[in-house]
Amino acid sequence: MAVRKLNPVTPGQRHKVIGTFEDITASVPEKSLVYGKRSTGGRNNTGKMTVRYIGGGHKQKFRLIDFKREKDGVPAVVKTIEYDPNRSARIALLYYADGEKRYIIAPNGLQVGTTLMSGADAAPEIGNTLPLANIPVGTVIHNIELRPGQGALLVRSAGNFAQLTSREGSYCVIKLPSGETRQILSACKATIGSVGNSDHALEQSGKAGRSRWLGRRPHNRGVVMNPVDHPMGGGEGRQSGGHPRSRKGLYAKGLKTRAPKKLSNKYIIERANKK
Repeated sequence: MAVRKLNPVTPGQRHKVIGTFEDITASVPEKSLVYGKRSTGGRNNTGKMTVRYIGGGHKQKFRLIDFKREKDGVPAVVKTIEYDPNRSARIALLYYADGEKRYIIAPNGLQVGTTLMSGADAAPEIGNTLPLANIPVGTVIHNIELRPGQGALLVRSAGNFAQLTSREGSYCVIKLPSGETRQILSACKATIGSVGNSDHALEQSGKAGRSRWLGRRPHNRGVVMNPVDHPMGGGEGRQSGGHPRSRKGLYAKGLKTRAPKKLSNKYIIERANKK
C-alpha cells in the first residue's frame, strides 16, 4: 500500500494525497455479506437535529465483518482484498472449506490465495487467529478480544498493532497502540500481524468537498460564536475563549473523564502516553 500525490492542475489537487488502491482485487462486495445502511443526517425519530455537522455523503453499504473468528480448525482461502467505506482498513473475503464466506479485516502483507486458520492449533502466521495463550511472546497482533468469545474490540483501524510482551498467570500483558499496557485473559483471541493500509495516516483530502462525500458538514468553532451560543464565545475582537470546554460547559482537553472506580482499572499496568 502506498500513497500518490497528484500534479496540481486544479486547486483541490494541490495538497491532495490519496491511496493507490493497488492492493484491491474486487470492486463489488459479496452480496450475501452486505446490507443497506440508512443515514440519519443527525436527526432523531421526530426529525429534530440532535447531532450537528452530519448530513449528505455518498450512499454506503455495510459489510458484515467476522470479528469472532470462531470457525476453529476450518481452513479458509483469501479470495479478494476489498475497499470498505465504513473503516480505514481494507477487508478480505474468505472462502471456508465448508462453503461459508466471511469478511475479515485484512492484515498487512495478506495475499490473495493465502490459506488462513483459526483456533488453538493454528500456526502463528499472518492472518491466523489464536488464543493469546498460544501466541509466542513478542508477537505483533491486532483484533484483540477483551472477553473470550466476545469478538475483537481492540486494535482494528488501519496501520495499528499491539504487542504481546509477557504472561502473568492466566493473563497476558499487551502493549496497545496508545502506549497503554494492560492485562487480558489468555483465553481471548487475537490475530497475528498488524492491520493493513498503514499509509492511511498519510492521506490528505485536499478540499472541503471530500469531507462532504464522507457525510461531514461544515463545523464552526465555539470561539467564533456569541456567548449565548457557546461558553467560549463572545469578546471584543479575536479572543482566545478561555479554558476549552464543550457547548454544555464541560471541560475538554485535559479533564479526566474515566470513572475513578472503574472495575477494569486493576488490569491496566501502565496508562497511555501523555502528549
